[in-house]
Amino acid sequence: MRDEILSVAASKGILFSPDAMEMILSNDRPMEFVNTVFAHLARNTLFVSKQDIMDCIVGDKILHESPKEIKPNNRFTSDLTVVKGTDITGESTSEGKVNDFANYFRARFFTMKRLIEKRNDFGRAMTIENAMLKDREVRIVGMVYERRTTKNGHTMLRVEDESGITGVFISKDSPLSNELFVDDEVIGIVGRPNSKMEMIMAEKIVRPDIPRSHTWEPSDSTSKIAFLSDCHVGSSTFLEPQWERMTKWLRENAVEQGINYLVFPGDVVDGIGVFPDQDKELDIPDIYEQYEKLAEYLKEIPDHIKMVIHPGNHDAARPAEPQPALNSVFTKGFDSNILMLGNPVYLNVEGRTVLTYHGKSIDDWVAAVQYLTYEDPLRVMKEMCIRRHLAPIYGQRNALAPEKKDYMAMEYIPDIFVSGHVHGAGQLQYNGVRLINASTWQSQTEYQRMHNFNPNPAIMPVVDLASGKMEMKDFN
Repeated sequence: MRDEILSVAASKGILFSPDAMEMILSNDRPMEFVNTVFAHLARNTLFVSKQDIMDCIVGDKILHESPKEIKPNNRFTSDLTVVKGTDITGESTSEGKVNDFANYFRARFFTMKRLIEKRNDFGRAMTIENAMLKDREVRIVGMVYERRTTKNGHTMLRVEDESGITGVFISKDSPLSNELFVDDEVIGIVGRPNSKMEMIMAEKIVRPDIPRSHTWEPSDSTSKIAFLSDCHVGSSTFLEPQWERMTKWLRENAVEQGINYLVFPGDVVDGIGVFPDQDKELDIPDIYEQYEKLAEYLKEIPDHIKMVIHPGNHDAARPAEPQPALNSVFTKGFDSNILMLGNPVYLNVEGRTVLTYHGKSIDDWVAAVQYLTYEDPLRVMKEMCIRRHLAPIYGQRNALAPEKKDYMAMEYIPDIFVSGHVHGAGQLQYNGVRLINASTWQSQTEYQRMHNFNPNPAIMPVVDLASGKMEMKDFN
């Protein structure tokens, strides 16, 4: 038996001390015992003493390696789709005719009306025409096309639906006097016609809004989604060192961290002729070369990450929103794991609804509402959520194309709503929705310096798709 045990030990490159050998042979079943010892020895073990075996038996010493967790080296398969009917790409029918505008506002009105009527505290609305014949409480839905303050401090609105127009009176003593109204938004009104049947005395204002009951339900996803807005590749103020730190971090950490999706909410390049004297601030004065350079940069991002790019106002796309995806003449050099979509667009990512919008309409919100500022874009985004519309104000700085469908309406409730445009970085939760303004990769421009605007660059927001936890990764 001794020779047999020594022969097996020699074949494994292991030596037993004489006293260890005696201990093995004293066992009732020495071969079974030694096989147990062999099974638990570390691979690099050469010499085993009696004390080693005794320590192992009483648990004071471990002679074997803890089995290491072996993760399957499977290629990650992304689960990202476009929510049907939310991407304008290939669907634009607008010719800019009068009838197109009429159809566009009709589509907006009925979309918003449907959302308001879904609310538990409102219900079915009657037309303005019918409401003005009633001597009781009425509920109507109307589009605001005029608002003013009377000389006595009361608020007067003019609202319109498919049947007609009426005035809405809000007393300065009413709690409703503090309501914010913007042109062309669609609201629900609960009130009574006055004695002359010429206006409705408002008692309640109802907006589509994100329901308070909407919450983030935890899931078993192991993925995270990150956002990189306003890269402005081609600009002399593009922050290349910070960008390289970010891509290096992704290469080293994306797999372990579970970052499997990356969304670019517009202005991926700086563009050409977007503002006066822009050429003086360009390192790459050719629009095609700007996109070629961006394609080179994106090749440094790990291959398993599914990327989505949509345009902003600096990109080579029509300026009017909604914007179709970038034309293939600009994107020929991009890898196949990059999805080119329109702006705005809804995504379904592992069961989460993500709304990504560049955010050009923030210009109109800031110009129209005194307390809204570029320094606090998240407050503007909250107002968008309340009205369930990205760009209700028509005919101002932000051009809107009169499509047969209103792609700017927030028909679906997002779990994540991201924007860019203003080069800020921040996060906010509103009724279960994760609101994100996704920073920039451009330092302060001369134009921003003239307007005393300080960007918050080189920050990558990351959201855990399971828990909803938001993190702002700073690469400055």
